[in-house]
Amino acid sequence: MTGIPGTDTAAPKVKPPRAAGGGLTPKRGLLIGALALTALLIFESVRVVPAGYVGVGFNKLSGSLSTLQEGVHFVVPGVQQLNLYDARLQEVTLAHNVQDGDEGAINARSKEGLGITADVTVQFRIDRNKAAVLHKELGRDYLRTVIRPQVRSKVRDAIGQFNAAELISTQRQQVEASIIKSLSQEFTRNNLILDSVLLRELKIPDSVAKAIEEKQTAEQQVAVQKNKLQQAQISAQQAVVDAEGKAKAAVATARGEAEALSLRGKALRENPQLIQLTVAEKLAPGIQTVMVPADSNFLLNLQDLGGVARAQNQATQNQAAQNGNAGR
Repeated sequence: MTGIPGTDTAAPKVKPPRAAGGGLTPKRGLLIGALALTALLIFESVRVVPAGYVGVGFNKLSGSLSTLQEGVHFVVPGVQQLNLYDARLQEVTLAHNVQDGDEGAINARSKEGLGITADVTVQFRIDRNKAAVLHKELGRDYLRTVIRPQVRSKVRDAIGQFNAAELISTQRQQVEASIIKSLSQEFTRNNLILDSVLLRELKIPDSVAKAIEEKQTAEQQVAVQKNKLQQAQISAQQAVVDAEGKAKAAVATARGEAEALSLRGKALRENPQLIQLTVAEKLAPGIQTVMVPADSNFLLNLQDLGGVARAQNQATQNQAAQNGNAGR
């Protein structure tokens, strides 16, 4: 297109096309950045203490510590730090078969100086309410700095109070009780809670074990012999009692028989006819009447005399029985 001479004709301005959606303006960019920063701050400020754990919060500005129980907690990113501790039941084993980082068995001395090897398992947990103090004084390495050294020391002290024979026989529970008592005090002082002490094994030298076994066998044999002797003494005493009883019974019987004879003699003296009756009964038990010499001038009725004799014998037996009972 040709312009008119003598005049200036300006070319029309063409605007650039807009992007679909309106484009990213500086204001919109700032808004998106603020939202992203806010989300990041929220993410960094939210902390979760899992079940079975306890948290210890540390403020880097003030240097203060706080205990955080299970659940969701908010911290200031870059200012507050969260440290987690396992508050569940834990255990440490000191045994001859070292596994999982545990140390070897405990070597100790008995009261008489014999070498004793002990395998021990200790179960414990941290004190939830004092986790902040534990973090400040011991830190996470309390197994190495407190528990294992204290367990070794207290087990040795307890074993040294007993003889070797007592350790493997009658005093095992007392050893455990002594260890528990001393360890509980140390654990409490270090913000730990002792749950139990398990003496898995106490080993003594084979030669000592054999000597102890032989001694115990000999003591058992002596006990058996003493028991037999006591039984023999009891049997002898029973025999003496039986003999004394029989002797007293014989004396009482003899006394009764003597008194019976005395009464029978008295009865014969008072009734002379009984002699004739006895002779007649011996001669002929079936005879009821006996003829006496003519100069006697009477007959004997054996039935009447027999009744008298029986009455007299009954009275004699009754008297003898009463005397026998009195003798007993």
